[in-house]
Amino acid sequence: MKKILHSDYGALALRVFLGLLLIMASIEKIHDPGAFAESVANYRLLPPFAVMGVATVLPWIELLSGLFLLIGILVHGSALLISALMLVFIIAILSALMRGLDILCGCYTLDPSASRIGWSKIIENSGLLLLGIVLVISKARRFSLQRYLTESMAGE
Repeated sequence: MKKILHSDYGALALRVFLGLLLIMASIEKIHDPGAFAESVANYRLLPPFAVMGVATVLPWIELLSGLFLLIGILVHGSALLISALMLVFIIAILSALMRGLDILCGCYTLDPSASRIGWSKIIENSGLLLLGIVLVISKARRFSLQRYLTESMAGE
C-alpha cells in the first residue's frame, strides 16, 4: 500500500480516472438541471426549496473537482471534496434503500432507463471514496501542474 501512495504514475492514473469520471458525470446534469433536480428530489432528503440549488451547484462542484484533478491543481482539496461527496452519496443511497425507495440513481445520466439505486451503487461509491482517500493521503505530485508552477516560481 505504501508503494501505491507514493507512486507518481499511480497517483496520475487515479487523478485521470477520477477526474474524467466526475467530468463525465457532471455534463448532463449541468445541461439539464431541472431533470437532475427531479433525481435529487426523489431521494426525499432535502426540503423542496433546497432541491434546485443543490441540483444546480453539485454538478459544477463535480466538474471543477474533476478538472482540477485532471490537470493537477489543488489535488488534495479536490480529492478531499470528492471523498466527502462520495460519502454523502453513499449515505443518501443507504437512506433511500432503507426507506424502500426504488429510484433512479442520477449518478452519470438522467436517462430514465439508467440504473436504479442498489447495493451495487453503494459498493461503487465506496470504491470511489477509497480512491479519493488514497489521493488525499498520497504525496505523489510529479505529474501535476501545481508542482510545475511551484517549482517555476521558486526558480525565479
